[in-house]
Amino acid sequence: MIDRFKQEKLKKMLDNGIDPYPYSFKQELHALDIKKDYETLKGTKTSIAGRAMSIRHMGQLYFIDILDASDKIQVLVSPQMTSAKSIALLDLIDMGDILGIRGIINKSKRGEISIEADEITVLSKSLSPMPEKFHGLSDTETRYRQRHLDLTANPETRRYFITRARILSYFRNFLDSRGYIEFETPILQPAYGGANAEPFVTRYRALDADFYLRVSDELYLKRLIIGGMEKVYEVCKDFRNEDIDSTHNPEFTQVEFYEAYKDYNDFMTMTEELLSSLVRNLFGSYKITYQGKELDFTPPFKRVYWVEEVKKLSGIDVSVLTDEESGEVARREGLKTSTLNAYHVADGLFDKYIKPNLSDPTFVLDFPAYMCPLTKDKRGNPKLSERFEVYIAGREEGNCYSELTDPVEQRKKFEDQERERQRGDAEAPPSDEDFLEAIEFGMPPTAGIGLSIDRLAMILTDNISIKELLAFPTMRPRK
Repeated sequence: MIDRFKQEKLKKMLDNGIDPYPYSFKQELHALDIKKDYETLKGTKTSIAGRAMSIRHMGQLYFIDILDASDKIQVLVSPQMTSAKSIALLDLIDMGDILGIRGIINKSKRGEISIEADEITVLSKSLSPMPEKFHGLSDTETRYRQRHLDLTANPETRRYFITRARILSYFRNFLDSRGYIEFETPILQPAYGGANAEPFVTRYRALDADFYLRVSDELYLKRLIIGGMEKVYEVCKDFRNEDIDSTHNPEFTQVEFYEAYKDYNDFMTMTEELLSSLVRNLFGSYKITYQGKELDFTPPFKRVYWVEEVKKLSGIDVSVLTDEESGEVARREGLKTSTLNAYHVADGLFDKYIKPNLSDPTFVLDFPAYMCPLTKDKRGNPKLSERFEVYIAGREEGNCYSELTDPVEQRKKFEDQERERQRGDAEAPPSDEDFLEAIEFGMPPTAGIGLSIDRLAMILTDNISIKELLAFPTMRPRK
């Protein structure tokens, strides 16, 4: 909403021949650079640029706090130091304007590192009023809908996104250093798969066909493995048509990587190394505090066996649970599931009995085989699968398989999924004939994992919602 007084000042600038929206400005230093190297830089001339966070004056002396991408710094303006043209400009400047400052690096009488301004340039005249409490925009919905205001008003929000970017950079460097190749796979897919999730569907007019926003990039990355690319990964945006809460957003970021000739044991070791070294790199220690509780990323991580643990705590052997029995188990255990079948009821038992007890990084191993249509059976026990999930602070952070490479068995499992879908399980994906044709050419032994960037960043920045780590989280549209 345009502020009338700001608009009047804009008109005065234009009437006086001042361009309030110039093309460029030579920004020589950032606020943090000046503060870090003050002893070397003091007395030298420089130029900075940023948003005016506050403007105050005492007599003829003005103080302007400028916020740039790195930090905030004070600017001193006075008739003795600043050009007459810039002094005259002060009456037309408001909090929120983006300014360019040229001047000398020095300290104020109170010892604060500052810029003694020679010249002030308006780089963008702000026409909307800034939030009333500029030092602390606190309304959650406003912060998420107007992230530009949140980033300006709340320095900690900037730190969150910087940490998130560092996590992604670390993941890429970790995988690149081990010979992995980064790929991009289709976001619009003719058949969705790789995870049990309800997709978003759209109509592709040129092809007169329904396409789906991917729920996972797994099947495409595995086709690259089949083609001889032995180590592949993707930093991927995936989409699932599900509820929105503190740990779920319909659009989210994962890193998925696959390597030929490895199994889930190899990937447990590599996942431990990746996560523990990441934490040590960010914080200088394997131990961090999350919501007042210490989390210890020192390897090796704890291991919990899925079926054994549920049986120990509930008396139910989920490895032999059938769809016919699942309704009674759900009623007896007080479980609410989207579909009454063995898959969803077993998942509900896990959430009830195991998940609340997972705090430090923990591998949960060996799922019931019927829950894992893309996974090899456990060696020596075909009722289980060679699959693990890694949990941190009670939240799933990653999912790994010893990948199923038998094309006959894969087709059978896809057909089982298709039957569940026909019975009404909206999360069961359809069979993917393109992938089945690819795997029939022969797929080497392979392990693969997907790790959630959003949830990991949430924990490593000590937040309780992934919305704090999504620059623009999904919100209900305003009318």
